[in-house]
Amino acid sequence: MNNVQDLNIEKEVLPLFNYSLNSFTKKVILEILETPLASTYEILERQNVLRGFTANHEILRQYSYTVLYLNEVHFFLNDAKIEDLSQRKFRYRLFASKKEKASYKSKLNQLVLFFHRLESKYFIRLDLEQFPEGYRTDIRRILQFLSNFELKKYENLVREHSLKDKHVIDLTEKISKVKGKGMISTFWQDLFRFEAFLSINLGILKYDFTFPTINEKGIKLVRFYHPSIDEPVKNNFETTSNVIVLNGPNMSGKSTFLKAVGLCMYFGHLGLGIPASSGEIPFCNHFSIQINRRDDILKGYSHFMTEVMNLKNIVENALNGEKCFAVFDELFSGTNVEDGFEICKTTINGLSKYDNSYFILSTHIQRLKNVSNEKVANYYIDCELIEGKPEFTYKLKKGWSDLKVGRILFDREGLNKMLNPE
Repeated sequence: MNNVQDLNIEKEVLPLFNYSLNSFTKKVILEILETPLASTYEILERQNVLRGFTANHEILRQYSYTVLYLNEVHFFLNDAKIEDLSQRKFRYRLFASKKEKASYKSKLNQLVLFFHRLESKYFIRLDLEQFPEGYRTDIRRILQFLSNFELKKYENLVREHSLKDKHVIDLTEKISKVKGKGMISTFWQDLFRFEAFLSINLGILKYDFTFPTINEKGIKLVRFYHPSIDEPVKNNFETTSNVIVLNGPNMSGKSTFLKAVGLCMYFGHLGLGIPASSGEIPFCNHFSIQINRRDDILKGYSHFMTEVMNLKNIVENALNGEKCFAVFDELFSGTNVEDGFEICKTTINGLSKYDNSYFILSTHIQRLKNVSNEKVANYYIDCELIEGKPEFTYKLKKGWSDLKVGRILFDREGLNKMLNPE
């Protein structure tokens, strides 16, 4: 199972893509965001689906309807008991109460107006050639469902207040037929998935995300950033090493870097655009992004044991041939310095043996500077000293930072003198 709780998908990621009109579509968007795709083919297919929405943006940019109609029509078709009035049309015409007739007319008016708007303003105008063949089938299925209702004819009747008993009877018969063929539930699934893709694509366009290419080896991100930060610093990151050790002083932006890379990799495996000018990423099928360390209260684990068990789970997946992508923020800082150094050293060298996986870990342990092999790369987030004060640039650089900001801040606040009075 993927471990991506620290991406805060519902609270932080969903708002980037949620332009839905209803709760049904919002649920589908969340399901998409929580489910990485299982192959490179599926990733490229979804990218092409979303490109199809971009190509049809002028038609879909004002996609809207009365949400009350959607809710009423959804309830009417899914939950209400709809009689096929053609089976008792004479009794309906002669003996149905005014209240019953008014109820049917009201519900069918909403259905006709809602479906006609979807068909005439949007679906019938789409350029289906812009979508991959597999997804064209889904859209054609929506169009086929809507065509069952002769919507142009009935929309005119509704607008002219000319919907008669015979029309009501005919429409209930049409509903009965599509329901008998199991088309109603399929239609709603297709519609809400269509709207979910539309909503996600609006987010991609708004934030100018780009679709990454999927390569065999290495990560290359150009001008990538964390999309939830106002005026973010954009960095370039390119490596063929499968273990990346990130260092740098506190407050320099290491956790933000880790989450930004994690989002690029994760979004890429959802088939979405990523927050970067361009990107090349490897395919992975197991994700663990642990940035905000916390105790596992239910299991009674400390920070340290939570990290140990998380690492064990990742290694087990790698041993089983999974292509893992894992992020560790300040790995094993919850134990003493000597223990932390030794087990981090073992972890770095051990993880470097899994050529098909990628591991990024941040650390404050300076002795790890010399723990390296050809599969391990060191990076740091830069910090400059200006007039004795640390200025954080948030820029990524290759190598190791020896700057001790903690000591500088400690001295700047006068604590050294206060604690060591002459």
